[in-house]
Amino acid sequence: VQLQASGGGLVQAGGSLRLSCAASKGTVNSYAMAWFRQAPGKDRDIVAAITWNGNAAYHANSVKGRFTISRDNAKNALYLTMNSLRPEDTAVYYCAARSGSRYYNTAANQYDYWGQGTLVTVSS
Repeated sequence: VQLQASGGGLVQAGGSLRLSCAASKGTVNSYAMAWFRQAPGKDRDIVAAITWNGNAAYHANSVKGRFTISRDNAKNALYLTMNSLRPEDTAVYYCAARSGSRYYNTAANQYDYWGQGTLVTVSS
């Protein structure tokens, strides 16, 4: 499976972006998936995660109420809708798939497929 993240860019504080993650060379329909982000000089942190069927999701406290993770298994795709963006949301955002489970985990080492990352920059 290959994952391709897209949708990043430069946005002013308070603005919105929608990230997409397209899967190819296989299906992720039975995998839990997640979005992580990594700011310069910091660890890669969980942003949001979702079960294989989209029936349950996790959002980090820092993004709760502003970001929403979703997926479309018919399109083999994962999304992250980001509203009310803040400068501290600036980071490279990575999508990930957990082939060993239908249920999400918040630890990065539980995911074995990763996209290449898409940069989100929020200006103040």
